[in-house]
Amino acid sequence: MTHPLHDKVSDLIRTVATEVVLHHYQSLASHQIDEKTPGDLVTVADRESEIRLSAGLAAILPQASIVGEEAVAADPALIDRVNDSTAWIIDPIDGTHNFAHGHPPFGIIIALVEAGETVAGWLYDPLAERMCHAVRGGGAFIDGKRVQARESGEPLPVAAISTLFIPEPRRSALTEAAEGRFRLVDIPRCAAEQYPRLVLGQNDVTLFERTLPWDHAAGVLFIQEAGGKAARLDGSPYRPGDRRTGMLAAASPSMWDTAAAIIV
Repeated sequence: MTHPLHDKVSDLIRTVATEVVLHHYQSLASHQIDEKTPGDLVTVADRESEIRLSAGLAAILPQASIVGEEAVAADPALIDRVNDSTAWIIDPIDGTHNFAHGHPPFGIIIALVEAGETVAGWLYDPLAERMCHAVRGGGAFIDGKRVQARESGEPLPVAAISTLFIPEPRRSALTEAAEGRFRLVDIPRCAAEQYPRLVLGQNDVTLFERTLPWDHAAGVLFIQEAGGKAARLDGSPYRPGDRRTGMLAAASPSMWDTAAAIIV
């Protein structure tokens, strides 16, 4: 069961992906790329995409608040609106570092939140034209087909562990604990790609330190509705308005338990 607004939101995402994101892909000039903070890039395409998506989503559901990544960068107080009765959360280009350097993966992520709970999510890969969608209580879908998360089946579970924002000495301790227990693989630096990898049997486990709502609200719902599990490191549910850090996601609840016993 897709969300009643699925077709409208999907059409908007695809249009913005084509007319804005792909229009700028591999053609950015240096002055069109800025740093919000050291290593955290933003491009003219991020800003244009967010403006277009915000306007389109406001037209689809006028009563909803809009929480966009770039708007929050300009006014951090806007993040509190994720707890409004209804809110759209926008990541206009997820994986901006990849996008700015002219290579995949990158995507667009939209989440619809009601009373602090994600009720629908969209993760779109513009290059592959792959639309992942989830609706709370209604399942997870890729390009309109319902999907069930599956483990990789490899001798060692495949783990993509994001240590970018984990300070020492915890970073080294985490890596040491994982060695020999998982097959460690590179992270894609793109949540719009990482969550589908868990569902499609490419990765078994992933660990995130930074869990900003535009990166994770839609993806957490997607993996959960596909039968996997994503939760805080203490096992409590992820909520978009929660400011805590640290989250573990896995292709199955049993794999989550196995990973948590090793690396949490």
